[in-house]
Amino acid sequence: MREQNPQIQIEYKNRINKTFDYIEKNISKQFSLEELADVANFSKYHFHRIFFGMVRETPFQFINRIRLEKATMMMCANPRDSISDIAFKLGFTDISIFSRNFKAYFGKSASEYRKEKLKKSNLSQEDSKSSQPENKSLMYFCESTNSLKWRTNMKLNKSVEVKELQEMNVAYVRHIGPYQGNDKLFQQLWNKLFAWAGPRGLIGGPDFKSLIIYHDDPNLCEGDKLRTSVCITVPEKTAVDGEIGKMKVEGGKYVIARFEVGSEEFGLAWDWVYAQWLPESGYQPDDKPCFEMYPEEPKDGKFTVDICVGIKPL
Repeated sequence: MREQNPQIQIEYKNRINKTFDYIEKNISKQFSLEELADVANFSKYHFHRIFFGMVRETPFQFINRIRLEKATMMMCANPRDSISDIAFKLGFTDISIFSRNFKAYFGKSASEYRKEKLKKSNLSQEDSKSSQPENKSLMYFCESTNSLKWRTNMKLNKSVEVKELQEMNVAYVRHIGPYQGNDKLFQQLWNKLFAWAGPRGLIGGPDFKSLIIYHDDPNLCEGDKLRTSVCITVPEKTAVDGEIGKMKVEGGKYVIARFEVGSEEFGLAWDWVYAQWLPESGYQPDDKPCFEMYPEEPKDGKFTVDICVGIKPL
């Protein structure tokens, strides 16, 4: 049996990643197989089989799953939006198609799912407020930065601020599969990205940022399908190849919550942002991807991390 060429495998992975990025950026539109094959630079006659072989889903199974998982997040984050509006925003052309697909995937109707999640979220908030009064936050206006900030007694939290972020061009290495608690995996991904960026003079500078983007909700997506991108900011015209991809991170209004955490405490920080800060803030999450930014190197096993969530008024 002939061995596969590693360079060919890397090129195929790169092209599939480009397809992922294109689908996410245009999730509301209707895709054709020819269009997606063109993005991946494969013949339409072979693209379907290649995509399935690498992703273990057909292109349209992947699109349907991503839309349904995004729908659950939007339904809970935006309780005032109707389910039909959310379905249409995500590219479903008929509410009956959405309803049928949703029930087949989650085992219950969209309205039942939303009702259960919102009830559980409200109970969780009440329990958390009564058992953790030290996690309260106090809002104030900072004149020096002309922005809203919050004082908080949450032990891991160092600051919370709402501010406008500019669009970022980033180069990335992507991992598909489980990642939670796997420090070795992230070290390998960072090493691979920095080994590419260092010789090209792309590391450092006043505007340089490093971040990790989580494309899927680990509470919804199967572990072997979770997509994670380890990224650094790069000039817009930077050329990439092989395992290194390039995409834009949408600008806009974000809450930026800074924490100092150990590797096992990231989940606590994320949970606090969603279960504690957001319900009291007057904001709700919008459709932009959430990510972590790392303003400094880890020290003594502790990470300084900015958790960034796109937001809009409630």
